[in-house]
Amino acid sequence: MARKKAYREDLVIEKAMNLFWRNGYEGTSMQMLEKEMGINKFSIYSSFGSKNGVFLESIACYKKKLYTLVNELKTTQKGVAGIKEYFYNFITFTRETEYGKGCLVTNTANEIGTDGDQAIKEALSNFTGEIKSIFASIIAQDESKNPQEVASQADYLLIAMFGLSSATRVFTEEQLGHYIENIFKNS
Repeated sequence: MARKKAYREDLVIEKAMNLFWRNGYEGTSMQMLEKEMGINKFSIYSSFGSKNGVFLESIACYKKKLYTLVNELKTTQKGVAGIKEYFYNFITFTRETEYGKGCLVTNTANEIGTDGDQAIKEALSNFTGEIKSIFASIIAQDESKNPQEVASQADYLLIAMFGLSSATRVFTEEQLGHYIENIFKNS
């Protein structure tokens, strides 16, 4: 007879997500995961396969938390002003957690580099690709922009968002506001 799990996977993954968010992928050991998640290595391996498996589930958990903001962005009728609003809302999102600032995806991308685990790089790429696609669809609402301008501006805003994500870890809200205002000055 199979043993019944004494934990809920969604709850232990949220704990793991916060640990990765605080310490980074490389800075999080299996021992730290055991302690934070409140389960042993056997249970971690049984449920998630590996540290990478836990991390990939943590990215999915993070995306769910960020989904409210992303959904608001997807449905905005404000054009580029809606993207600007997303930038400001993201600052608030990063400040709501007791586990630090920044974006789990950006923090990880800054950490793992080009020789990181392929599945993790793919998850990060899919996430940033989704955000870029949303930016592009909003920018394309301005019919005066050709496809090259749309793609170029979407790339610019994605990279600016990446910068904002990193900056939320060290700069004041006032400084971040100045950054956002300058990004959108000519939009």
